[in-house]
Amino acid sequence: MSISLKQIRYFIAAAEAGRISQAAVELNVSQSAVTAAVQHLEGVLGVRLFERHPGGVALTREGSRFLLHGRNITAAVAEALREPRAVGAAVSGTVRVGLTYTVAGYFLPRHHARFASSFPDVTLSLFEAPRDVIERALLDGALDIAVLLVSNLEARRELASETLIRSRRRLWLPAEHPLLREGRVGLSDVARNPYIMLTVDEAGHTAGRYWARTPFRPEVIFRTSSVESVRSMVAAGMGVTILSDLVYRPWSLEGQRLERRLLEDDVPTMDVGLAWRAGAALAPAARAFREFLGLACAGQG
Repeated sequence: MSISLKQIRYFIAAAEAGRISQAAVELNVSQSAVTAAVQHLEGVLGVRLFERHPGGVALTREGSRFLLHGRNITAAVAEALREPRAVGAAVSGTVRVGLTYTVAGYFLPRHHARFASSFPDVTLSLFEAPRDVIERALLDGALDIAVLLVSNLEARRELASETLIRSRRRLWLPAEHPLLREGRVGLSDVARNPYIMLTVDEAGHTAGRYWARTPFRPEVIFRTSSVESVRSMVAAGMGVTILSDLVYRPWSLEGQRLERRLLEDDVPTMDVGLAWRAGAALAPAARAFREFLGLACAGQG
């Protein structure tokens, strides 16, 4: 039995949406088409990719592994469709790239090796720093380009930017949490539970903005800059949180299960993208890096 690229794309959409019905809406196909694609993949692979629950679907351990492979496959296809470079147009040089914490840990690594393979004469010189430091470095010319949360950018007039992916924020809960059995869940429900607040990459400030649009406030019992601490605490039943799909993993370091739910309220996505000084002409190596990530993330923005 063979696997099609369309089936892989349908699986990825279901994994990212957390609901077969929502994935079907986003893909503009029938719900049965998405269900059939997932069932075909499970039959070929001989494993369950999703666990079904009243609120939708959640990846199994095997499903999480296949999701990484699926994303690599779709990125490789997008790269393969790139217009071939003219003979003699090889790119070389060094690109000074700024990275924020979330990008460095959860986004760039899977693209770095493929870029190095495609552009062996280009060196990526990576610098991790907070968003405000990176913005100043771009404006001062100390960095050529940055991969960061463009949804947090402040110097929007002085910096050009391009969104690569929009990562949906959802409610993270421990397995068997009562909210998993509710038909609809909103911030009013979240506010009645202990809350673990992530602070890295201005996550706390972002959360404050969308909570401020409601009459509710989270009952924060702990603040931490560690995503893994949040994951472990939620899985252990200490509280709940709202974080993006980019950093979601269904298992804590201790092997405990985490679930996630879509929220009825308007919670903004976490947008990962590129930024560079507006009006600056990117050198060929930096331009190649920008184009490569744009192609690798095609269809995810």
